[in-house]
Amino acid sequence: MALIVPDDDCSFCAYLHGDRPFTVLKQLDKVALLVTREQRGVGHVLAIPTAHRPTLLDLAPDEYAPLMELTQRAAAAIVQAFDVEGVAVWQNNGVPSHQTVPHVHFHVAGTLPGGGTDWGTVPRLSFDETDRIADRLRPHLQTD
Repeated sequence: MALIVPDDDCSFCAYLHGDRPFTVLKQLDKVALLVTREQRGVGHVLAIPTAHRPTLLDLAPDEYAPLMELTQRAAAAIVQAFDVEGVAVWQNNGVPSHQTVPHVHFHVAGTLPGGGTDWGTVPRLSFDETDRIADRLRPHLQTD
């Protein structure tokens, strides 16, 4: 049985190509960091491959290490920039696991006061707000 992935157009590819506005925190050759407008935790970002890959199972072998390295760098930047006590990292594959964008991505977010992240409905931030989050994180990302 194959995974059931969302059949929407890939918004992440549109963001990376500049076809739709979004806050791109960092873009490298094989991976990128996006600041999500749905902040489920402190400094919530998405680590993604720059090539379109619907799920974790579709990653090319040379994408694993850069994607995990950027995920780790994002976690360290969140800890430094926001002085959080915990960091949550999660990743969903297939509609039954709540994957909503057909492009593999790792969520990285500082825990909320009291712990955990927000799984309910959260407000959608403006680009000015996500740009400010990026500005706060950027100095804490390790250099390339």
